[in-house]
Amino acid sequence: MELVQIDGINVQSQHRDFTILKKSGLALLAIGMFFLMISLSTLGKMYSDVLLFLSVGFIISGSLIYIVAISRAEPAGIKNNGIMFRSLTSRGVVSWILAVFLTSFYIILYWFPHLLENWIRLVDPLAYLIMRQPADQWFLYGTFYTISVLLMGLYMIFYKYRHNRYHQVRTLSIMFFQFGFAFLIPFVLKGLNQPDFYFSYFWPLKYDYLFPGTVDFLLAHPGGLGVFMVFWGAMMSFIAVPILTYFFGKRWYCSWVCGCGGLANTAGDPFRQLSDKSSGAWKLERWTIYSVLIFSIVTTILIWINSISAGQIFGQFSQTMSRIYGFLIGAIFAGVIGVGFYPLLGSRVWCRFGCPLAAILGIIQRYFSRFRITTNGSQCISCGNCSTYCEMGIDVRWYAQREQNIVRASCVGCGVCAAVCPRGVLKLENGSVGKRYNL
Repeated sequence: MELVQIDGINVQSQHRDFTILKKSGLALLAIGMFFLMISLSTLGKMYSDVLLFLSVGFIISGSLIYIVAISRAEPAGIKNNGIMFRSLTSRGVVSWILAVFLTSFYIILYWFPHLLENWIRLVDPLAYLIMRQPADQWFLYGTFYTISVLLMGLYMIFYKYRHNRYHQVRTLSIMFFQFGFAFLIPFVLKGLNQPDFYFSYFWPLKYDYLFPGTVDFLLAHPGGLGVFMVFWGAMMSFIAVPILTYFFGKRWYCSWVCGCGGLANTAGDPFRQLSDKSSGAWKLERWTIYSVLIFSIVTTILIWINSISAGQIFGQFSQTMSRIYGFLIGAIFAGVIGVGFYPLLGSRVWCRFGCPLAAILGIIQRYFSRFRITTNGSQCISCGNCSTYCEMGIDVRWYAQREQNIVRASCVGCGVCAAVCPRGVLKLENGSVGKRYNL
């Protein structure tokens, strides 16, 4: 094969070097996963420190080497070449295997954590460093979750979005809130014998934060921090959320802060094109997400009535409702289905069909927000990229062809539709509320 030189550099040789570097990164990543699997054996308890160092070290180093290699080997720009033909990203055999693995992991995590005992002991050294006590399954989960967001976030910043400052900053925000607010702060607080409060989650997404039991526990906690947590939760849920959504739409939370959206926009990004764009899915979405919202509101009200009446009105009924909600919505929907079905239904299954906070944000965005995605239909070539890569299943092309602004309640404002448009037809904007539909 003929060699090509550009500015004195042998391009073919350089590409081959980067191919070797990519394979080396993947090899190190595979070795790290091997040590992670080894830690499930009896060796996990005996050599937890060593296996933690080897597994995490090889996984991180391999991932970083791979990211560097692909970012240097290929030109900038969002590239989804062949994504519809790969088994992993087109509901092939590999995607089904991954879905079974993720779903099984969540089932074990929620109901059979003893099967993860060796993995839990594996992260004990990190747990003692952060919260000065042994790890449990939630610390293990938080560690895995955060590493996934951080590594895939670096992949997005230095490879997929390295030409797009908006998406780089957005991804940095996701990484910051996941590492700081959803992982480090809660577990540091737990190590200080304080409530492990998540400052980036609000009611009704964190549905028990406004339950009377949680409120009473926080208010009774010495030192005043619990009082601040109650104030923070109420202020964010009822004041900050409406105001911020009025100005910026639901993207300020769903695509910049929320951990669920953070995982979807990093580790789940390869599956965004799998979201169902049919009208039937849209109808189902509206039924399910608002049903969950009503379920959450009614449950909260019933528990408060029961608490105020000292159990005289509803007795155990409200507590039963709470347990049902926690099982069906908090565990099955948000966890098992919400993440386990990434490879089959796309990365925003929970956000689109179940999240009650997203439902509230969507109502505000649909009728009162300044945010919209404007379209320039005269430039649209109907390539369909915008609709294909909409993680919320919105047929963006339909709006673009008609030069209609997109003000859908489900839109999380991630901006990928605008980023993949080859003609610059779409633009994320904030403007007058009265001009959301017509330019």
